[in-house]
Amino acid sequence: MKAIAYTQTGLAADVLKLIDLPTPEPGAGEVRVKVQWSGVNPSDVKSRLGLRSKTLAFPQITPHSDGAGVIDAVGTGVPASRVGERVWIWNGQWQRPFGTAAQYIVLPAAQAVPLPERVAGEAGACLGIPALTALQGVLVGQGVAGRRVLVAGGAGAVGHYAVQFARRLGASQVVATVSSEAKAKVALDAGADATIDYKRDELPARAAALTGGKGFDRIIEVDAAVNIVADLAMLAAGGDLAIYGSGAPDIPLPFFPAIVKNATLHCFIVYNLSAADRERTLATLQPMLARGELKHAIAATFPLAECAKAHQLVESGKAVGNVVLKVD
Repeated sequence: MKAIAYTQTGLAADVLKLIDLPTPEPGAGEVRVKVQWSGVNPSDVKSRLGLRSKTLAFPQITPHSDGAGVIDAVGTGVPASRVGERVWIWNGQWQRPFGTAAQYIVLPAAQAVPLPERVAGEAGACLGIPALTALQGVLVGQGVAGRRVLVAGGAGAVGHYAVQFARRLGASQVVATVSSEAKAKVALDAGADATIDYKRDELPARAAALTGGKGFDRIIEVDAAVNIVADLAMLAAGGDLAIYGSGAPDIPLPFFPAIVKNATLHCFIVYNLSAADRERTLATLQPMLARGELKHAIAATFPLAECAKAHQLVESGKAVGNVVLKVD
């Protein structure tokens, strides 16, 4: 089978290679998916660049954890009726050397989730990290029902979904931060009541104006290193932050502002959700997909052989939405 692989960290054009690998066979409890679409996420780019570690976890890595395709073989213990099923994939390359940037992937059956017919395959490749991260950010703690919600980066891959989920799960107000008028339109089209341009607006003042001086009950945060001070200033008393990202591994916590607000911080990474949280996010997401309720923002698609270009686009930060590879 054709696959993308790298054996050292570095620039996309230097290290990502199209190679031939043996087609894998499913073992007990596993399925083999004929991959049609592979999602490219910032975490894939960071791993390939070696931003967390220059030492690879495996001698050779086929990247990407998200994808969509069709089950074409099953191992023992998996119903044969699953053959031919359209599925989307989560954690494809989490703690494994073989991800979805290949014509086939073998993985535990539970990680291949039925993809409703109303959802396009390329959208299925955007669910494992962007959609589930957004949904956990909305559901964590006491959720958002009846609460005022701020989504950081409301036009981004995660933020675009978070705006939709917050709106559908009962938030009384949904506001998104953006960096341009074009991105404001994306967030508003997704269901935001208003936007804050973080490049032009004074965030706490704008937040106070939008919330009648009360602040936000839930802030869903993409970069705590940059925004933690402003977040606490915009947070309502008794509010909470759902933090899924940070541009720096270690950041100072403005402790006094946090305790004055009785603030709660929920920090999580979607790869490592508890079994209960994973089950809750899937049980919430699947009916929405089946009803065709969600908008999926696809910024660009590339053929498998142009994986390096896809990585470069994600790395540039210029993609408004998700970047995917067309594998088959």
